[in-house]
Amino acid sequence: MMSLSSIEQYLQKSALVRAFLLLLAFIATADVHAAADPLFETSEILDVTITGPLATLVRERPTDDYLPGLFRYTDANGSDVEFDLQLRARGHFRHKNCDFPPLRLNYKKSQTDATLFDKQDKLKLVVHCDDSVRYEQTILREYLAYRILNAISDTSFRVRLLRVTYIDNENQLKEKQRFGFLIEHQDRLAHRMNRNLLDVERMAISSIQPDQLNLTSIFEYLIGNTDFSPVTGAPGASCCHNYVLLGNDADPVIAIPYDFDQSGFVNAPYAQPDQRFRIRSVRQRVYRGRCVNNDYVDVSLQKFRDGRATIEKLIESQIGLNPRTRKSLVAYVDGFYKLIDDPKQVERRIIGQCI
Repeated sequence: MMSLSSIEQYLQKSALVRAFLLLLAFIATADVHAAADPLFETSEILDVTITGPLATLVRERPTDDYLPGLFRYTDANGSDVEFDLQLRARGHFRHKNCDFPPLRLNYKKSQTDATLFDKQDKLKLVVHCDDSVRYEQTILREYLAYRILNAISDTSFRVRLLRVTYIDNENQLKEKQRFGFLIEHQDRLAHRMNRNLLDVERMAISSIQPDQLNLTSIFEYLIGNTDFSPVTGAPGASCCHNYVLLGNDADPVIAIPYDFDQSGFVNAPYAQPDQRFRIRSVRQRVYRGRCVNNDYVDVSLQKFRDGRATIEKLIESQIGLNPRTRKSLVAYVDGFYKLIDDPKQVERRIIGQCI
């Protein structure tokens, strides 16, 4: 017969075994995220040079045919690295309304192997709309919007800020240096999230992971954005408008937002308020979260309260912001926090305004 001490030791060991088995089961079923690609592991500004037929690019704005160019940067060891580059214009509104169109950069994977751009193929480059100081600030504002969501949730597009020197090899445009930022490719985001990119016409709200969707709804409210839909696209386009959908065979769909240039936080000169919401300025916030997810509002708001110091530090420390822009962003974010710290305002402006 086992002694009392022997029984206690057996039970303790059994409890440890059960706990270990539960841990293994959790690891096996957890939504494990892969590490970000090297390009997006840091927030340090990367100085690069893009050389190509920029005059033709600006004048003709090809969206189907790529133009040949070169891409150069200096790596961590101080060595110059140069790739062949194919570039073309992209986008919709900014493509038509800006002096300099947003770009898609197409690299040769055989040249990027074992470099900072390892695993990169096609990347979106968000660029200045024109040469004014205000548009330079607009780039930094939108970059910060992405960084704010990164600070709250890893389930978001990573970005990398660049200081780009543009050289026109047709000798028609002057050399210029401007801020721009690269956005993680949606395929690489899907890989990092251990899911697949979905291509559908519509998506039911009930199929989307509710806590993550509500978190992004609160984020869109913070930055004053109404230009999105996680369930449908523009007429004739696939789902969804300024959201990508990621899924697998076992879990709810994850909806991840992008493209924030129409938001009040970015306050781009060309941004126009959506007349459906009866607002006079994009700076006015309108909540567009879903009523079925209202149970997650308190948890979402707490995540933003917990992240407030990080968000404010991102704004205060961002290189390139002029004092006026920095002050404006701090005040805009402060307005959000004043509202969410008032239960009556949360009930009226957020929970009570769901769709």
